[in-house]
Amino acid sequence: MTRSNEQPTKLLVAMTGKASNAKAAEGSAPVFAYIASLPQPQRGIAERIDALAAETLPDLKRAVKWGMAYYGVDGGWCFSSGAFVGHLKLMFIRGTDIQPEPPVTPIGMGKSTRGVELAAVGDIDESQLASWMKQAATMPFVGGKKR
Repeated sequence: MTRSNEQPTKLLVAMTGKASNAKAAEGSAPVFAYIASLPQPQRGIAERIDALAAETLPDLKRAVKWGMAYYGVDGGWCFSSGAFVGHLKLMFIRGTDIQPEPPVTPIGMGKSTRGVELAAVGDIDESQLASWMKQAATMPFVGGKKR
């Protein structure tokens, strides 16, 4: 339930460039607020993904970018989590470089991004996701325009 001055998060069906209207901001607090704004079951999935990321990467950095939760290490961003109608999408920025390669190629996220779509907390394979998170942390992405 949202407070009267808060707008509930309207979930999109698919990627359209950003997942929600959540404002871009660095730090854990904006990510926790984004997650808290989600309806179930996406909120429960996002909470478990966030907790698994914190358990897996001790020096985890968080931010909200493009309406999604972004996770990284000192060298840059590694993966993102965005809620959509019917699922939560966990996307690895350099997903084509991790093994085994995650099965979903998200639209509008870059040629090397790969991920998984999770419809319920029970869909989470914690061992596999932790392995992908660790691999992604060894090759973080620092955004910028190509010269």
